[in-house]
Amino acid sequence: ALYDICMRTLKLNNPSYGDLNHLVSAVMSGVTTCLRFPGQLNSDLRKLAVNMVPFPRLHFFMVGFAPLTSRGAHSFRAVTVPELTQQMFDPKNMMAASDFRNGRYLTCSAYFRGKVSMKEVEDQI
Repeated sequence: ALYDICMRTLKLNNPSYGDLNHLVSAVMSGVTTCLRFPGQLNSDLRKLAVNMVPFPRLHFFMVGFAPLTSRGAHSFRAVTVPELTQQMFDPKNMMAASDFRNGRYLTCSAYFRGKVSMKEVEDQI
């Protein structure tokens, strides 16, 4: 899945371990944001797992991350909440190589960083 993201989404012909590490570190940084910064949903990873898994046997997390940028990217543009939400649920941005369209989402958690309207987020999800 990581190689697919690097090759198809980030357009890297021959991704190195550095490129893969950059991708993993960006995703882990995003997932643990609620642990490191003040916000409405300050919690720990244990609480996240308890709240996200309604049935103990159904415990497979699939991380979608947006926006994806390569470590050499130097241009930045503003991304809207609808664009971020669409990218987050796009199969090309999933960190697991499985077709999630054949399954169901039981719960969802989305972390947005920056100045974002809660109404806009609720309308998108």
